Amino acid sequence: MPVPRSLDTVAVIGNGIIGHGVAQVFAAAGKRVRMIGRSAESLKRAKGRIGEGLALFRDNGLIGAGEAEAALVRVETSTELEDAHGAQLVIEAVPEDMALKRDIFRRLDAICPPPAVLASSSGHPASELVAELRHRERVIAAHFWYPPQLLPLVEVCGGPETSGEVVQWTCKALREAGKEPVVIDREVPGFIGNRIQFAALREAWSLWAAGVASAEAIDAVVRNSIGRRMAVTGPIESADLGGLETMYNFARFLQPHLDASPEPPGVIGDLVRQGRKAIGQGGGIHDWKKRDADALLAARRAELIRWLKVDRKGKN
Repeated sequence: MPVPRSLDTVAVIGNGIIGHGVAQVFAAAGKRVRMIGRSAESLKRAKGRIGEGLALFRDNGLIGAGEAEAALVRVETSTELEDAHGAQLVIEAVPEDMALKRDIFRRLDAICPPPAVLASSSGHPASELVAELRHRERVIAAHFWYPPQLLPLVEVCGGPETSGEVVQWTCKALREAGKEPVVIDREVPGFIGNRIQFAALREAWSLWAAGVASAEAIDAVVRNSIGRRMAVTGPIESADLGGLETMYNFARFLQPHLDASPEPPGVIGDLVRQGRKAIGQGGGIHDWKKRDADALLAARRAELIRWLKVDRKGKN
């Protein structure tokens, strides 16, 4: 399939925690961005967050003051999906409601004629979005990780009907925007990162629910061991460096004892039903009345900024 000759305009559908970050990424890369949301009020808040994000980059020497100001000017807002017309790349970043996503892609298929590329930033396969589309070959998954302006990875995965040229073009567009696209060769639910993340989370929840250790202890184990190492070596590299024979034999001993439950522990569901849904909504497993969530978020943000500086230094 023919692909766009150039990328001048990106439309981002959704202005939440992923959408505004994706808009910042492309605006900082010099692209005109149309951020499309449900209300003028939410779009105003989102553009304010983009301004804060660009200021963070400016204050840390990742972007110049003039560049930050120009990037913010490049972000336009709209409540009309039709304003995606004319964009060479459209990225859906709405809440995890498949009926809503499918309706948006159905409408975009008519609003944005080929060769515009239609991408979904969620962890859902492209093939789940195209049932009512005529031009299925241009639909692709481009799964940004949160926060997208601070994490380099984008998992790129075409569906069975996605053109190979679209996969290549999408990766090129992402690299030019400063991201690190990784191509997934075959669709699987959740792609790679979420599958590994939730495998670890399942085991952590299981250990806590079984009373093996406190939540504080479990988090500390990960932070002070594999959390540090895997920032440099991935799990397969780590196993190779540790000795494949050793890791294979230990896996044969350990894997039968790992949690393989198809559902999260019941106590997790109990906490959710009790209203402990998130930091600002009753907390979670940890008692956040006794912990400083803002300080923890700031520390994580500072560490991600540090890694961005390492990435930039390595490319120069």
